[in-house]
Amino acid sequence: MTDQRSQAEIVRNSLKRRYRKERRFRMYGMLAIFIALASLAILFADIITKGHTGFVKTTITLDVTLDSDMMYLDDPSDEDQLSMADFVAPLIAALQEHIPEADSAAEKRELGRLIGSYGASEVRNLLKDNPDLLNTTQTIEFLAHDRVSTYVKHADNPRYSVKLSEQQQRWVDELQEKGVIDTSFNDVLFSRGDSREPANAGILGAIVGSLLTMVVTLVIAFPVGIAAAVYLEEFAPQNKITDFIEVNINNLAAVPSIIFGLLGLAVFIGLFGMPRSVPVVGGMVLALMTLPTIIISGRAAIKSVPPSIREAAEGVGASKMQVVLHHVIPLAMPGMLTGSIIGMAQALGETAPLLLIGMVAFIVDVPGGFFDSATVLPVQIYLWASSSEQGFIELASAGIMVLLTFMITMNALAIWLRKRLERRW
Repeated sequence: MTDQRSQAEIVRNSLKRRYRKERRFRMYGMLAIFIALASLAILFADIITKGHTGFVKTTITLDVTLDSDMMYLDDPSDEDQLSMADFVAPLIAALQEHIPEADSAAEKRELGRLIGSYGASEVRNLLKDNPDLLNTTQTIEFLAHDRVSTYVKHADNPRYSVKLSEQQQRWVDELQEKGVIDTSFNDVLFSRGDSREPANAGILGAIVGSLLTMVVTLVIAFPVGIAAAVYLEEFAPQNKITDFIEVNINNLAAVPSIIFGLLGLAVFIGLFGMPRSVPVVGGMVLALMTLPTIIISGRAAIKSVPPSIREAAEGVGASKMQVVLHHVIPLAMPGMLTGSIIGMAQALGETAPLLLIGMVAFIVDVPGGFFDSATVLPVQIYLWASSSEQGFIELASAGIMVLLTFMITMNALAIWLRKRLERRW
């Protein structure tokens, strides 16, 4: 009896130790998940904190008298006169209506620095399109200077007000109280291309460039990847050549993306002489990078089709090609689509390979075709983030939020397609 009791005690102690280890292991797992979620939350909080002001623009609204004598302009249809006219003077005069104490020449210059080049461009374009408006009073809304915008959006942070003098800060506060300076949703961000001035910069050109590049990537990578997966899984003989190809496909999936950029630079641009910084070349490079992911996911989807499907089709007289086209591919397509969407989402966020083929250029115009100079959203974010101006830092964070929205949407679509179309055997 004593021996039985001692053995039972040993077993109980062993079980207790095992349970303690299991609880510790479970606790370590929960701690790891908590750390990952906390890090993700900190990252998103930092991006949102820095980027939410990028979705806000600062505008000035004035009743401007378009006086011909003040602008030295008699004929707005004359390009020579337009190039020599002073379009800032009527804006300063309109501001003086709200800041009457700014009457000296030095104070007028200080007042003019609140306007920047945006207001002058608005007046010029207005008169160029409607010459009859000369010597009339018009309500004009235009973007405030970058320094004014930064001060208005960060009024509670003193380190952002150093670029304005104390007098200018008082004027801006007074104009805000009168409703002359106001903030609203930054539609410029989604309606214009890049600019040297943060307030006038947008991501439309980068979004269109990303879209064109992704179209080229999809057109090349999806059919080639699916065809390669079908051949390797259904038709290729099992020999050393096939094994060599499979090993290299798996290795290519782990190759750093910058290597594909070097390949595109050497082959597409260096050897074939294709133009730099165009969506076609960018799409071809990203297609090479995405192909291994699509092939691997396609083969996994084909393997998941039960052998009984093939045997049943062959039993009723279907050829090998008919079995593959009519039965295997339709049943494997949900998995293929999921892998392709995930591969495209990965390509959408790539920067390194596109930098090497010249898609880092400063592009102002929105690209109109596959052979127009363009940039993509990750590269645009990189360019803005490398700037020291606060306005561009805000735009970079806002661009990251837009990019994350696209990528989360694509991954959610992949999950939805998998749940919606997959069949369990």
